[in-house]
Amino acid sequence: MRSLLSLSALLFAAAFATGPLFAANEVATPAPTIWDHKLVDFSDAGYRYAVEQLLQEYERSNHHPLVPGAKKKVGIKIYADSGPGLATPFGLVRAVITAMEKRGFAKENIFLVGLNPLRLRLTGFLPSYSTGIAPFPGHPVFVLESGKFYDPVWFYDSPLPSRFDPVVNEQAAKKAAGGKSETTVEEDRKSFLATPLFLEADFWINLPVYTDHPVLGVNGALVNATLWNASNTFRFFKSPATAPVAEMAAIPELRESWALSIVSLQLYQFIGGPYFNSLYTVSEPKVLMSSDPVLLDSLLLEKMNLARKRTGFDPITEDDARMLEFARQLGVGSTDTAHAQIQHVGN
Repeated sequence: MRSLLSLSALLFAAAFATGPLFAANEVATPAPTIWDHKLVDFSDAGYRYAVEQLLQEYERSNHHPLVPGAKKKVGIKIYADSGPGLATPFGLVRAVITAMEKRGFAKENIFLVGLNPLRLRLTGFLPSYSTGIAPFPGHPVFVLESGKFYDPVWFYDSPLPSRFDPVVNEQAAKKAAGGKSETTVEEDRKSFLATPLFLEADFWINLPVYTDHPVLGVNGALVNATLWNASNTFRFFKSPATAPVAEMAAIPELRESWALSIVSLQLYQFIGGPYFNSLYTVSEPKVLMSSDPVLLDSLLLEKMNLARKRTGFDPITEDDARMLEFARQLGVGSTDTAHAQIQHVGN
């Protein structure tokens, strides 16, 4: 069975799978690079132009075209969990879809992945009951909390207390446990991973939205790819321990297929998150892109703290957002925004 049992187990396994991990007693981190592109406006056309330019620059810089491989599928991880008003912008989603179709992916092989069915419907990613009109016709939308997309052999194992939401997570656990009507204490410790992104796609692209978070500090690229991408994870929000975010992000199969994170700064929230509050949001006409989710989260943490300072609120401290440092130690990415390569595309 494939599981992530602990930090030490992960490092031990990775050392044998990929060679030495440690240099100067810490895990090597990728080169910190962020590409950005200004938006003329927040229209579909504005997003299409910016995203295409960003992806072309990424392909040129990395000599890695984002084209169909053996599986001929690409996944898009959307965010809708703050509810209406603060979800992945439709313009950004449409821009990524257009770019993938341009690169040869068939419409039906470009799929979206979200977590909660109610929030996906309230934010418009699922058809409304009144109209039945799908916002992205022809593109499958996989709803993780349906329990259909968890695999019993892929899970993250943690001793933290089990289910925060007993109804939703018991259903998901039952599905992942092979349909059993009752789950054991051992099974309750497990957070089953959603497999479409890393088993069914050639690669996937993360489209987070940023808010602060009372436990995690930053709710962004790392969290959208981990806690909003697995079952039985709300229990982690009841604990100050944020190691699970970093450890789940470091799962080799997840990282290998995770090509990029692209974030629109059309709206992000600096206090009161993760639930949307328009009084505490900032808007910038810009799209950021990176293969380093830790660096993106670190940069947005600085932006949120600047907004908090301007409005008289205390900053989010390093201790509040210590999952970023833990992720750096695991080699998921870099927290060094001071020396990051910020490449302005088309500006």
